[in-house]
Amino acid sequence: MNGTNARRRILVVGNGIAGQTACDSLRAAGFDGSLTIVGDEPRTAYSRPALSKALLVDGGSPELASPMHQATELLGVAAVGLDVESGRVHLDDGTNLPYDGLVIASGSRARRLGGVESAELTLRTLDDAWVLRERLAAQPSVVVVGAGPLGMEIASAATAAGCQVTLVADGRPMLSHLGPHLSEAFTATAVSQGLTIVDGSAARIDGPRGVILRDGSRIEAELIVTAIGDIPNTEWLATSGLADGRLEADSRGRIRPNIVAAGDVTAIPTRQGMRRIPLWSSAIEQAKVAAVALLSGDDAPELDLDPYFWTEQFGLNLKATGHLPVVGEPKFLVGERPEGPSVMRWTHDDGRGVAVAVNHRIAIPRLRRMASTAG
Repeated sequence: MNGTNARRRILVVGNGIAGQTACDSLRAAGFDGSLTIVGDEPRTAYSRPALSKALLVDGGSPELASPMHQATELLGVAAVGLDVESGRVHLDDGTNLPYDGLVIASGSRARRLGGVESAELTLRTLDDAWVLRERLAAQPSVVVVGAGPLGMEIASAATAAGCQVTLVADGRPMLSHLGPHLSEAFTATAVSQGLTIVDGSAARIDGPRGVILRDGSRIEAELIVTAIGDIPNTEWLATSGLADGRLEADSRGRIRPNIVAAGDVTAIPTRQGMRRIPLWSSAIEQAKVAAVALLSGDDAPELDLDPYFWTEQFGLNLKATGHLPVVGEPKFLVGERPEGPSVMRWTHDDGRGVAVAVNHRIAIPRLRRMASTAG
């Protein structure tokens, strides 16, 4: 089944960056057959990271460049089932789409805290972003539940909009994402700009204006936003036999010889074991490898992920290459303070480096070189 001639109909489920990259990569690898992409949102693909950055702050456009792959786009319909034996995907409009090759790139959705009469907002889609931006314009008091990068970016945008913002953080913000050194620097900057941080774990949303913590205390605000992680969209695979609890791909993104997966929906082999890496850059790299594997099998290169992560919040712009979090003190290659402008480097026990730039206009290829060498 290897080779481009073995697959004349390839179906891509998911119209995010993983699905779009898979389509581009299939064409670049020489596939000239029928290519169809299915998306449950009724709009063309857009940049999801821009939702909590440029769009939420100043209304910047999240549009992506027009695709060149000339795939047939079926938008506003969702996959609800997969029959592996017959090679068909079932859509919620009753359509059954046959395939010779399948790319699973159905992404993830926001995890919700919930509760009775929950009024929480989340930020995952373009519609979510426009609703949140409109609500922030009225300068309500805001509680943000979740102190990862997304929660901090939302808190930053709300603070910039003139809102009184409280962040519910189960531990120091972004500690598990960045490590203690960077977490401390970002937290101090946020607090200096007016962010109130409550150390606690949220239990549920209580009515339209309350958050109940696990210690029984209650925090009130006019607007509640949760950023507590994501859930991979695998429900449509429930009867397929592919996802036993979660969807796992091999080092080339393969689930079966004619089925590959990429992006937030799938776990991949890493140095820390099988895990999902829900990052924009990871989705792109996974999709490139998976597309080639769908055509070439074992002749395709294995994924050698070198993660790239960035965040913009409270006047700080961080870019990082390598595996986060980092521990210990950094070596400063540029500057002397973690708040920047600076470039810092850490070395993991296995010898692999991590380079982080804060408020420094450094090109990503150069930052990668700094991660791989002493500078």
